[in-house]
Parts: sequence; C-alpha cells; structure tokens
Amino acid sequence: MAPRRRSEQAEPMIPARQPAAAHPTGPAAALSLIPGFALCVAVTLTAWLAQSFELRLLDRAWVETLVLAILIGAAIRSIWTPPAIMRPGVEFTARTLLEVAIVLLGGSVSAATVMAIGPGLLLGTALVVAAAIGVSYALGRLFRLPRRMAVLIACGNAICGNSAIAAVAPVIDAEADDVSAAIAFTAVLGVAVVLLLPLLGILLGMEPVRYGVLAGLTVYAVPQVLAATVPMGAAAVQSGTLIKLVRVLMLGPVCLALSVVMARRREAAGGAAVRRAPLRQLVPWFIVGFLLMMAARSLGLIPAAALPIMADTAMVLTVLSMAALGLGADARALVRSGPRIAGTVVLSLLALVGLALGLIYLLALI
Repeated sequence: MAPRRRSEQAEPMIPARQPAAAHPTGPAAALSLIPGFALCVAVTLTAWLAQSFELRLLDRAWVETLVLAILIGAAIRSIWTPPAIMRPGVEFTARTLLEVAIVLLGGSVSAATVMAIGPGLLLGTALVVAAAIGVSYALGRLFRLPRRMAVLIACGNAICGNSAIAAVAPVIDAEADDVSAAIAFTAVLGVAVVLLLPLLGILLGMEPVRYGVLAGLTVYAVPQVLAATVPMGAAAVQSGTLIKLVRVLMLGPVCLALSVVMARRREAAGGAAVRRAPLRQLVPWFIVGFLLMMAARSLGLIPAAALPIMADTAMVLTVLSMAALGLGADARALVRSGPRIAGTVVLSLLALVGLALGLIYLLALI
C-alpha cells in the first residue's frame, strides 16, 4: 500500500505563520521577487532557444516552448534546489502571473464565436467535458492516485491540458510535485495526439469539418489543435478552434464547482458549522476576469489592435509560469508515481476520444 501523502489529508498542511518581520511589504516585497523571477526568465529564454533550434533542424516545433519550460525547470530542480531567496519570485510567477495570463486569454473569446457552432454541438461539448472529467477521475482513483492528483489529470484531459491543470491547482490546494507530474505526462501525450490524430481521421474517412470537431474535442492545447488540423485544411482548423474554445470556457464552471467542494470540505474538517462561503472564495478572481474580458470582446470594447498584444502577453506569462512550476517541484516525483499517472492519462485520453466520436455520430456529423 502506498504511504499516505499530504494531498490525501483532510486539511492541507500549512506552514506556521511567521512573524511579521519575515514577510516584507511594499518595495521590499517587490524586490524579494526579483531573484526567483529572474531565474524563471532564464529558464523561459532557454526553452525558447530550444524551440528555435527545433525549428531550424526539423522545420517544426515538435515540443512547444511551454512544455520545454516546465521540463527544463524540473530538470534543474532535480539536480539543484534553488535557495530560499528565490522562493518568493518563483511562487509569484507560478501563481499570480498565470492567473493574469488566464484573464488576458478571455479577450480571445467572444460570445458570437461560441454561438456560431450551434446549440447542439455547444451543449454536446459541455457534456463531453463533464463526462470526461468523471471518467478520468474514476480511473485515477482506480489507479490509487491521490484525490487532488486525480482531479488535476481529469481537468487537464477534459478541458485544456497544461493550462487547466495549472489553473485548477490553486483552487484545490494541489502540491507542486503533483502539478509538475500531471503536466509532464499530459504534455508528452499531447504531442503524441497531434501526430496520431490525423491518421485516425484518415482511417475513419472524416471530412475536414468533422475531423476538426474531433480535434477540438480531444487535443489539449489551442496551439496543438492548430497543428493537428492544418494538414486537413482550413475548414478543419476553423471547426477545431471553435470547439476548443468552448472546452476552454468550461474551465470557469469547473473551477467554481471545485471551489464549492473545497470550501465545504474545509468546513467539515475544521468542525465549523456548514454555511455559505463568500463569493470571493467560491469564484477565483481570474475566472471572473476571464468572463469580463470575454464580455468586453463580445461588446467590441477591446480594440482589434490590442488583441494580438494581449494574446502574446498571455503566452509569455504562461510560459514563465510553467518554468516556475518546474522549478518548484522535484522531478524525481515522476519516477515514484510514473506508471500509475501514465496509465491514468493514457486511458483518460482514450475515453475522451471515444466520447468525442460518440457525440459526432450522435449529431449525425459523420
């Protein structure tokens, strides 16, 4: 039997509160972030250089900068533990900057874009995401993964891969090792999906629009959807991107539901009377920001010239946060729990593909 882990306990272990002098404020707090942030920037630049090297040698980035950042960060962490002076900057980059990136991504989605795919497929996509989360979580528990790890893998598989895992982690108080392990396996499998999914589409004789729906329902990240659909034509790219955006929108409701569950579990563990948690605890600020940005985009309040800048900024912040996540976790955790996580991720992906094909057939798209 596997030893009991912190993430399985009813209440997360929180370090004892330090004296006020141990927590700098104002300018001192900002200065304390510089060493760790600089380290994250160095890892990010290394990842971008590695991707550029890929493009020059292979004419394609088979492994994205985002994936390279967390792998390089985890590799560094496995052989060297950053000193305590770097911890504030690394933690700030891993959490706060990622939340800002999620808010900015809301500007890339408009209500008109979402509704253009039709109500049947819109509802079907939401149902597939919900079913995939349930199936994946059940598989994780079957493989005896901790609850929080099972939730991370389920959300990453069903919604948007690395971004969903990183966004859900602070909501459920996930440990850095769990986040790093879940992202590492999901990232590797995501590359395999991009390579193999077009072959499945050809074997099934799927036309571009139908294949695009399949890609949008199964591929993890938006850039990966583009890579998986470009070989099948522009129609596949358009339909795949639209469906993928709907999956990304499910991140808000899922985080809200998890916030409610975690609030109730904390109350039960502490013996407090059951009461309604404050809205600010139920809805993470970055999810509210995402929805507000989407509303602003739908109302035409965001200038068209600002959209590419926002998208590029969100990507930079996301890669920085992935580098920080890698630096904050020991990569040796992958070796200890690898087979169980790998089995859960692979079977979860196969289940997602099956659910996607079932929806396509149900809606008579094939």
